[in-house]
Amino acid sequence: MTFARPDHMSDLDTIPRMPAWVTSGRVETLETVAFLSGAALSHLHVVLSREDVPQTLLRDRLALRAAEACIAFSGRPERAGELRDAVHLLRPDDLPGPAGETYLAWQRAVEKPVSVKALGRALPNVEPGQIATWFDTGQGVPVGPAAMVLEAVLREAPRAEVPALIFADAALAQTFGWDHVVPLLAAGLKRAELRKQGDDLRLACYRAVVSSVVEAVRLAADLARRAAHLKAVAPKLRAKGAGEAVEMFLTRDAMAPSALPLPDRAARRLCDRLVDLGAVRELTGRDTFRLYGV
Repeated sequence: MTFARPDHMSDLDTIPRMPAWVTSGRVETLETVAFLSGAALSHLHVVLSREDVPQTLLRDRLALRAAEACIAFSGRPERAGELRDAVHLLRPDDLPGPAGETYLAWQRAVEKPVSVKALGRALPNVEPGQIATWFDTGQGVPVGPAAMVLEAVLREAPRAEVPALIFADAALAQTFGWDHVVPLLAAGLKRAELRKQGDDLRLACYRAVVSSVVEAVRLAADLARRAAHLKAVAPKLRAKGAGEAVEMFLTRDAMAPSALPLPDRAARRLCDRLVDLGAVRELTGRDTFRLYGV
């Protein structure tokens, strides 16, 4: 994701916080909430322009949140830990299962710049012609088109919550001028709100954007701090391939040591060293089949 970076951004040592009036909980008319959602997205746009925010990692972690929300919509019990396991512990001939497929769809949706081709890669079971139709459904200012896309997809395919939400976030990215999908709507919507229509759905989407942007900005600030610390300790790492491993940690939500460009034992030692340095976390709490992330 590439944006023009304002000159004054280099003078800021911390991620700017969301203005309090955006989340003040005032009377929620459609017009008021539409304005607040626009203000929230404008603030996020500024945050996403910062070079100290690891953009790919942020999108990957937001994809996990979106997948977790979609799994909850379907009534399944898997949460973040199980979703990570379903994807990262797959062997070559294994199938990820429904939860893993949902997570993979969101991961693929955020990997490439927004396009019909990229959405087709994320959602291989959806016909390309249908993807193009839904992708072009929304028109107007941000959030409104996303709600239009969400309603259009679910009208034609009522059980297609995952594609609907991916297309809606793609519409949001497109109308706001972002190169990549930034998952926002799934984590902010309630299951019952997916069945709303017209102004009721638009109002729900406006609210969802405000709440999700608040969390996304908070996450961006946390990841910026963690990424800075990881980069600071990187010169202390002696293992061959450590530099490439650090770059991988800066772009992925979680990794098994086996995914690193080092021999197995060296990879596990590097992960343990990074944990000791406070640069990455072990995410599973297990003694074996561990996953690590910033």
